[in-house]
Amino acid sequence: MDFNADKNSSVVLDYAYHDLEGEFLDLVNCDDLDRFVTQNPIKTENFNTAVDECLSNAFENNERCSDAHLFIQRLLYRINRLKLFWYDELENYSNENSTFLFLLHLKVENAWQDWEKKNIVCFNPGNSITALQDRVKEDIQPEPSSDGLFIRNTISKCEYQHLLAITSIDGLVEASQLSRMLGGVGNEVQTMLTRILWEEYGSGKLHRKHSTHFASMLDECNLDATPEAYLDIVPWEVLANFNHSFFLSERKRKYLYYIGGLLYTEVSVPAAFENIKVAGERLKVGDRGVSYWAIHIAEDIRHGQWMLDDVVLPLVEKYRKNAWEIVQGYDQQKFISTRSTSAIVKSISLL
Repeated sequence: MDFNADKNSSVVLDYAYHDLEGEFLDLVNCDDLDRFVTQNPIKTENFNTAVDECLSNAFENNERCSDAHLFIQRLLYRINRLKLFWYDELENYSNENSTFLFLLHLKVENAWQDWEKKNIVCFNPGNSITALQDRVKEDIQPEPSSDGLFIRNTISKCEYQHLLAITSIDGLVEASQLSRMLGGVGNEVQTMLTRILWEEYGSGKLHRKHSTHFASMLDECNLDATPEAYLDIVPWEVLANFNHSFFLSERKRKYLYYIGGLLYTEVSVPAAFENIKVAGERLKVGDRGVSYWAIHIAEDIRHGQWMLDDVVLPLVEKYRKNAWEIVQGYDQQKFISTRSTSAIVKSISLL
């Protein structure tokens, strides 16, 4: 099967949500959105009413919840991406400080995050260091999951391409949210986070940057390496993973939650990516076709240890009363990441 010929088998919104997304994109692309809102109160009031209904559909889990979730995560993604510069037309950022977008973003994101919290048991783990060390020990060499084994042993060449296409939404802008956590007073924690980002960004050399490896992997597998080329096939659960990182990194009060989530990511990536790398090798896609997975497996074992020893443990010591937030951030990221992987496997199985 020619994957590129089949890439229109996308995650399709139903008619009502498709139209609502079109309205949203028209608003985002206005020359002066806030002036348009002032001059067209009925139109924007109707849009807000439709969004409120969408939030109800998504978080009350009725029969339309999947479409509602997808619309919500696409909306959040479109707003969140304005926080990064994509080297595209400058006019695309005209409304980055729009009051209308700010209030819309706040309403949707808060409703979503309130719902996400219900998936995680809020608790005080007592000894946060022990709780985190136990989790790291378990996740650095986890028991094989059914999703991981399916990817490793079963997926076809077309399905491997489909996996690359979905994950390109993050892989081509990798570690961008971390860059937003590095400002402020200098200290050892900040220095270690900067060191991790420096390696993710290829030590200042474009050809070594991890996102460059992802682009090369796409090229080797005859896929489009343009950022967002495959946005329309990305399941809502994958977008939610991306948007959750934005939610935490844009709120400094959530700093410890973000650090917990980053710890899980760095610790769990080697085992998860090993499954994908083995799949690529089984399918004979060549070294370039698995290069992104390979470099992560090599580097993130080290990054996970750095995160635990030089970032997390010092923060636990400094913020003893709130150290449980790191544990909760870890657990929530694990849940969201696992859900994202399952959604990718489900998407593959529908090809």
